[in-house]
Amino acid sequence: MIQAMVFDLDGTLVQTEKLKARSYALAASRLRPELSPDEVVEAFKDVVGLSRREVAMSLMDRFELEPAAASTMADSGTSTPWQAYVQIRLDIYGGLIADERVLLEHRWPHAISLLEQARRSCSRVGLATMSYCPQAQRVLRVLELDQTFDFVATRDDVEAGKPNPEIYHLVAHELGVPASECLVVEDSVSGVGAAVAAGMACVAVATPFTRGSLRTQKLLDQRWVVNDPRRLLQIVDQRIREAREETQ
Repeated sequence: MIQAMVFDLDGTLVQTEKLKARSYALAASRLRPELSPDEVVEAFKDVVGLSRREVAMSLMDRFELEPAAASTMADSGTSTPWQAYVQIRLDIYGGLIADERVLLEHRWPHAISLLEQARRSCSRVGLATMSYCPQAQRVLRVLELDQTFDFVATRDDVEAGKPNPEIYHLVAHELGVPASECLVVEDSVSGVGAAVAAGMACVAVATPFTRGSLRTQKLLDQRWVVNDPRRLLQIVDQRIREAREETQ
């Protein structure tokens, strides 16, 4: 029986993955002006949901950014090329989300509606995001969701990022609900992998950044991968019913 619902943030409740992809692409273009930002955005689809370090290292390797990033380390006060690349990207991302209208325009209405329903129907509701605390707090405040969750876990709260299940174990513990009685709503392969490894039921909302990988990785029965957002509430209800039947 499902007692708690746990949501991812980026890509699930708000399309910040789109903005993050653009920030990594623009940062890469600053380091190598001949690069096409669209090419970097496309490459971001392969690493969506991973930690900053993993994303930066992957993109640096793919687009040979390390020499240029290393040349900016002194100016940025960083000690590694990947940190220098991330610092450029964070400055760009901060500018993108400085305008609250941008965040509001990038909400995922279907997922917000599900969250509102979960708030009414579940005993506990949590959030597990790979964003760091200041960014997560700002996004939640702008979306007026900062008082919605019973517990919020961010990248600051765990040693290992998704797909390691640590963050979902933490949320279940703090909510006081067994992992087997939690339903996770995710959008990325790494997030789904973390939820499954934690022993939780999961429904994945496919986005333009994650649709291909969710289809090929097959971490979930395809019944629980939502390609049409209008069917999200219906599929979640079905998953909850099946979880109830599994315990009878």
